[in-house]
Amino acid sequence: MAELKRLSESRDLTRIERIGAHSHIRGLGLDSSMEARDASEGMVGQLPARRGAGLILQLIRQGKIAGRAVLIAGQPGTGKTALAMGIAKSLGAETPFASVAASELFSLDLSKTEALTQAFRLAIGVRIKEEAEIIEGEVVEISVDRPLSASSAGGSSGAPSGATTVGKSGRLTLKTTDMETVYELGGKMIEALGKEKVQSGDVIALDKASGKVTKLGRSIGRSRDYDAVGPHTKFVKCPDGELQKRKEVVHCVTLHEIDVINSRTQGFLALFTGDTGEIRAEVREQIDTKVAEWREEGKAEIVPGVLFIDEVHMLDIECFSFLNRALENDMAPILVIATNRGITSIRGTNYRSPHGIPPDFLDRLLIITTQPYTEDEIRKILDIRCNEEDVELSADAKVLLTKIGVETSLRYAIHLINSAALACQKRKGKVVVMEDISRVYQLFLDVKRSTQYLMEYQSQYMFSEVSGEADGGDAMQS
Repeated sequence: MAELKRLSESRDLTRIERIGAHSHIRGLGLDSSMEARDASEGMVGQLPARRGAGLILQLIRQGKIAGRAVLIAGQPGTGKTALAMGIAKSLGAETPFASVAASELFSLDLSKTEALTQAFRLAIGVRIKEEAEIIEGEVVEISVDRPLSASSAGGSSGAPSGATTVGKSGRLTLKTTDMETVYELGGKMIEALGKEKVQSGDVIALDKASGKVTKLGRSIGRSRDYDAVGPHTKFVKCPDGELQKRKEVVHCVTLHEIDVINSRTQGFLALFTGDTGEIRAEVREQIDTKVAEWREEGKAEIVPGVLFIDEVHMLDIECFSFLNRALENDMAPILVIATNRGITSIRGTNYRSPHGIPPDFLDRLLIITTQPYTEDEIRKILDIRCNEEDVELSADAKVLLTKIGVETSLRYAIHLINSAALACQKRKGKVVVMEDISRVYQLFLDVKRSTQYLMEYQSQYMFSEVSGEADGGDAMQS
């Protein structure tokens, strides 16, 4: 029992990930035939929408068609962002995925078109292939000679007594199952080996061009030399064949990262500071030309990714005109946009259009719609969120919370889970019961009850513009 307690405590200490609104999403929940399962990988319901997203996923993975755009449209709280997150998780780490909220474009120091261009190029990956000479083997012995001082080495009487030492030198003995060789080491290589804490019995790889040292693990043949090893110690076989080999190394970067490195004096450090600024069109043209050359030579390939723009109705007519043109480019990613608006005004104009999107841009879109969740689906989603937030609910509490989710909103019901867990802790309980749910339901109002409260007491609020209940209803509808 004590052992289990220690194990649970260690898990609590190592779990540092924050629980977010969509942290339970693991993918789209599709089977091998791209059919949507009822509840899988954190996704529940929305079967037609998930099947449509699965076809888009295949389109992205093929990487042959650029400039396609998908609109995910539906009421608030119907899983639009969850669908986009499911696409992102299903793609894996190799495919670039950039996410931006439309309102961000108006709060940046950059122009709107520059911000959109950077977002587009952030969603386009370049897989660069190069051959590197690697020395790979098991370390037999490392010996480092004691460095001499500059005064004793040079013999100059003018040298100060506290002179810096001449560069270190040493020898490294590496072996494979077929051969063994001794290498002379310079100061930089000794420092690199020291940083990696390389010792006898380690299997390492040395990049001849860059001098980079990679520790692959401990040799299986030396596993019995030590009584105690750490839990993360990895044992590998001693390499066979020649020590020196040629290997193909693949680097994955985005076009935006290449743009920043080539347009700033501080190079790649600008990526960490975020000081990208406006990037000149000439720089991008030169980079596109160079990448095209690499593609022809077989040194690189383009990986079209996904750009997700949430709350797309916040874009204005200028942004939509830019997107129309940008999607026709050969280097365009797959564009996924989402909105919860119906027929509304296009920002920057007096015209009304479905979803606040111009008709000519709507014509380019494949539209996926999401439907309101049923009571059974809400119950399953709440179960998943309870597991994600590590909260245990009684059967009655789950029924009550599901009823609240149906009558108010799914988001409100999800917010009550953690609040009810805190109320349960306060009374020193372990399982959340109906009384805990009722308590937090009374403490925190949903939108309907909050609106009703405002209608009753609106005369006591400052700058109230509603004169009566009838007017209030009209105001809410408008």
